[in-house]
Amino acid sequence: MARTRLALLTLAALTAFAANSVLARLALRGGAIDAASYSAIRLVAGAITLGLIVAAHGRRPAAGGSWGSGALLAAYAIPFSFAYLALTTGTGALILFGSVQLTMIGAGLAVGERPPATTWLGAALAAAGLVALVLPGLAAPPLGAAALMAVAGVAWGAYSLVGRGATEPLLATGGNFLRAAPLGLAALAAAVLLAPAAHRVTAPGAALATASGALASGLGYVAWYAALPGLTRTQAALTQPAVLVLAAAAGVILLGEPLTLRLVLSGAAILAGIALVVLPRRA
Repeated sequence: MARTRLALLTLAALTAFAANSVLARLALRGGAIDAASYSAIRLVAGAITLGLIVAAHGRRPAAGGSWGSGALLAAYAIPFSFAYLALTTGTGALILFGSVQLTMIGAGLAVGERPPATTWLGAALAAAGLVALVLPGLAAPPLGAAALMAVAGVAWGAYSLVGRGATEPLLATGGNFLRAAPLGLAALAAAVLLAPAAHRVTAPGAALATASGALASGLGYVAWYAALPGLTRTQAALTQPAVLVLAAAAGVILLGEPLTLRLVLSGAAILAGIALVVLPRRA
């Protein structure tokens, strides 16, 4: 894969992931929608959007993907939304990214990937920057919410590992969303039955969930599946803390959050660490 194309696809995917973080923050933390409804609308919107695109190309939306990958997608999206309500942003980010990286790097080591010393140096630098960035928001997490976020991270890591073998990213992602959507609806039905008082959907909340599913998730995950074959498992895992930097930048630009020296320095450390991981080594 040409390096420029790979870089653009990876950047597009990471930007979409950051957009997902901002949309979830606006919808869930603002109380515009409950977690189960947000997850269900997100998955259904992604399935409809990608299904229409796949059909426009003359293909059957169900022809790609698998039930296994669809289940992993749902196992990421649903626990993530519920955990997001009970965790601080910093604590949630550390648990999520830590789980993703342990899953993907562990899988890489298991199949014989042996990253060079510069990769481990970059990983350490990015990890230090990540901790510095989220440190003010760290708090002892509720056990249940922490477990849900860890499940989400492992599921996303596994979903990404499966995606490295996707030869048709659009078809595969569309098929995965098509299979994940019924699981999201089933989780919503169970949540309404068990806790009807918690069910809440406002027009802004539904709009944010739809934008997350159709654009940031649906199209963003297509870009991620297109980029994954060009990345090692370790590289794919260690690029993802950039999401937090992009989300923080979006918060400054779009939400008027303060730009601090800590944000600048920790963001620079994360991006420098990722550069050590993904840029080609020279003699």
